[in-house]
Amino acid sequence: MTDAVSTNVSGGETYYFGAFGSTSTTIISTTEHNNYITIGDGGGKIRWLNTGNTGSGVYTYYISATTKSQQDSLSIGYFVFPGIGTPSVNYKGGVTTISGYSSQYQFGITLVLNWNYFNLVDGTSTDLSSLGYTIADIGRYGQEQWDIPQHETTPACFLSGSMIRTPKGDMVVENIKIGDEVVTFDWKSNKEATQPVVWVGKSHTFVYANMPDDAAGYPVRILKDAITDGVPYKDMLITAEHCLFFKDSFVPVRMLVNGVSIFYDKSITSYDYYHVETEQHSVIMADGMLTESYLDTGNRSSFRQEGKIVTLRGAVKSWEGDAGAPLNVARSFVEPLYRALEWRGNSASCSHSSAAQPELTTDPDLHLVTETGAIIRPMRQNAQNYNFMLPPETKSVRIVSRASRPSDVIGPFVDDRRFMGVAVGEINLQCAKQHHAITPHLQTEKPAGWQADMGWDGVAWTTGNAELPLGDYLSNGKMGILSLTVRAAGPYIVDNQKTAKSA
Repeated sequence: MTDAVSTNVSGGETYYFGAFGSTSTTIISTTEHNNYITIGDGGGKIRWLNTGNTGSGVYTYYISATTKSQQDSLSIGYFVFPGIGTPSVNYKGGVTTISGYSSQYQFGITLVLNWNYFNLVDGTSTDLSSLGYTIADIGRYGQEQWDIPQHETTPACFLSGSMIRTPKGDMVVENIKIGDEVVTFDWKSNKEATQPVVWVGKSHTFVYANMPDDAAGYPVRILKDAITDGVPYKDMLITAEHCLFFKDSFVPVRMLVNGVSIFYDKSITSYDYYHVETEQHSVIMADGMLTESYLDTGNRSSFRQEGKIVTLRGAVKSWEGDAGAPLNVARSFVEPLYRALEWRGNSASCSHSSAAQPELTTDPDLHLVTETGAIIRPMRQNAQNYNFMLPPETKSVRIVSRASRPSDVIGPFVDDRRFMGVAVGEINLQCAKQHHAITPHLQTEKPAGWQADMGWDGVAWTTGNAELPLGDYLSNGKMGILSLTVRAAGPYIVDNQKTAKSA
């Protein structure tokens, strides 16, 4: 990997690559003091792109990694500087702020610059410009209880080599131009028609390997004949949000991934992708499969327009008002499709079992984490009730547990990709012979780490790491017992724990 020598970012985006499993990897060389990244007034984005990290227990930010232990501690990162003031890191009240971006952490953060450690202490601020370097937010999405910024979801697109049906025959998507005609399918009259191409976009993306597969950016490979004989007529590569057309409806392909005939192709970690917009959002054909043309729901800026003709497009559109066919993500509609394609894939491969199922547990591993990073395990548990002893001066805690997504635990045909921790009902704090009801989680505006109201009166779900303000009840040296009633929990995927670990 190339060192970043006085790299300037202003109003744009820059990338750094690395397979953090080799014997020597440098993110930003700290050997020379002139090696640094400068963020200009225009702001900008920097992405750390990990092509092979297998590390765990990420609690340290590393500017340079020259040992295996450091590489194992380094994970993918993405951060945005707003272009105001000097880049800095601030850690206060369990919240780490990096030049205007805030992220919740249960532990203090350590910076490592040229083998010198700079510990961020609660309430302090470190001006990175004084150290001569800036730093990226490094964490693992969906793990270790860290809320890190999601990269932009790759829009619904075709990969290079996709063959688009035109009146003159199938044409590779890279060669489609504004003004070309493509064949469309009018599902209401069951007839083919044609529409002109009004816009063609191209972009490039990188896979974020530490995110869930559907959000990481891996393309979905649909094997030849996966749908029926000759459909598709060759392997089809599209992004996870791209829709296929079944029974008068569009279905995102991510909901049909069965691991046998339709799967995330993890051999592809960066790629160009394209989309073709017709005059009206339409059902078109690619690789012999009915699919969709481009619908601009607000992501057009992520593409570069292809060709010499420049077009200015209109207002952002919606699935409700502008789609060429209904978007159907209901489990009752999608699961039968999923099961039929899974059965076909297993039959073709002479297999009689589904893709390997994840190991599940119902143990939430529930505990608290204080503002100082101390982990508090239950002093007593009785059925749904958990009791924790809190030290004096505790003003807030984080309710930490495992968390999994219904789309992972049940199946991708469930369109619910929220991380669900535990469903918390009544919370009480006992101190100095007094009982105090703690209710921030039941308010409309909830603290960080709580899911929005789900129609369950008196109960709120955590995301696996939820902030709980306690006020000043434990001031003046008073200790307390915090009691939680957990109304529901799990199951959880064991390999996808969001369990906080001791640093």
